[in-house]
Amino acid sequence: MKKKIDTFVAIYGGSLGQIGLTFYRRVVASDFTLKVAETFATKILIIVIGLVTTVIVARVLGPEGRGLYSVATAIGAVGVQFGNLGLQTSNTYYVAKNRELLPELVGNTLIISFILGGLVSLLVWIFFEVNPNLSPLQGRILVLALAWIPFGLAYMLLQNLLIGIQEVRSYNLIELISKILSVCFMVLSIFLKYVSVEIIFSAGLIALIISSIWVLWRLQKYLDCFPFSSLSLFKDNIKFGIKAYLAALFAFLLLRLDLIMVKYMLGAEQAGYYSIATTMADMVFMLPVVVGTILFPKLSAMPANKEKWEYTKRVTRLAGPMIVFLTFIAALLAKPIVRLLFGEAFLPSVPAFIWLLPGITFLGIQVIIVQFLNSIGFPKVTVVIWGIATLLNVFLNLWAIPIYGICGASLVSSFSYFAVFIFIMLIVKNSVTQKIFD
Repeated sequence: MKKKIDTFVAIYGGSLGQIGLTFYRRVVASDFTLKVAETFATKILIIVIGLVTTVIVARVLGPEGRGLYSVATAIGAVGVQFGNLGLQTSNTYYVAKNRELLPELVGNTLIISFILGGLVSLLVWIFFEVNPNLSPLQGRILVLALAWIPFGLAYMLLQNLLIGIQEVRSYNLIELISKILSVCFMVLSIFLKYVSVEIIFSAGLIALIISSIWVLWRLQKYLDCFPFSSLSLFKDNIKFGIKAYLAALFAFLLLRLDLIMVKYMLGAEQAGYYSIATTMADMVFMLPVVVGTILFPKLSAMPANKEKWEYTKRVTRLAGPMIVFLTFIAALLAKPIVRLLFGEAFLPSVPAFIWLLPGITFLGIQVIIVQFLNSIGFPKVTVVIWGIATLLNVFLNLWAIPIYGICGASLVSSFSYFAVFIFIMLIVKNSVTQKIFD
């Protein structure tokens, strides 16, 4: 044992101090780690800004105005979510593999966002004008909510091009400034005493438009020609994007359907407890998601599959223990955090949160490892796995929730996440064997 330690010390510099310096240079100060840290910090700040926005909107608009604002925001978000077709993932993938495709990807993004997205928004507006009883909103606020969709699509797809060319700092800066601008415009409208649901919502829309232009300007310096469309590239994008889209959709359903089932089976009170548990789990899950976001374009840009796999293993060895440690700390601090933030009334959410943590740990590690599969073309079988896991989650919850309550829902979710982890690992093992060692 001592001989091994001596050999290790000799290789890494001859002293413990030098070993520490080497570790700092290779891990702490590495470009990848800094990008992850910056992105994670940005996500935390955006959450804080989101809380500030929620307070401002609630206090200024009141319950009814807050409700209309929330519906308008939901319409825009749903439109962007269902309208992106996974193209944000394919944008990142293709530009990371070949930066010369950037002009075509930008051109396709603008056409998809403003022509197709704008057309869909127009058709939805016409439908609601003809059938006003079916419309969730009326008048100008509906128009503003639908106007959000093309600009939201453009912003999302262009931002993912920034990630693809590994301009992570610009990506984070624009994300952060966009949210700050939105709050500033809201405060300005309040100061000028121009307050209505339409104006407060427009504050966010204007910030979104400015941010979209900013992203386009940042990409412009990497363009060697004017953006243009490419039908053949669009077809490739769609083939890749649809797989990513379906996998993300099933993952979203897997993470959210249990809350809906709790509401229907146990009532609103238990759903309230469970929503706190899932929200806290989302906070823990944010770190591996950030790591995966930064890792995906890094791997996609690598030419050799062996290099991709070696880098994936290295990142997993570093991030895996951090995820385990984070979930352990979260379990220890769950009760005092819930008591501090939400009050004694929400303490029943703590056991449900703790039962979610084992699954979140495995799901977090899976999010990192699966980027290897995504970087080699996103195998269709990953979509099938998420689909099966979602169905498994639903059927097991039908049994567990009535008997074990919200802890049963958490346990089923953890089991489903673990199942995803196991199957993804089997596919990764098979892919590594086929694409590297064959």
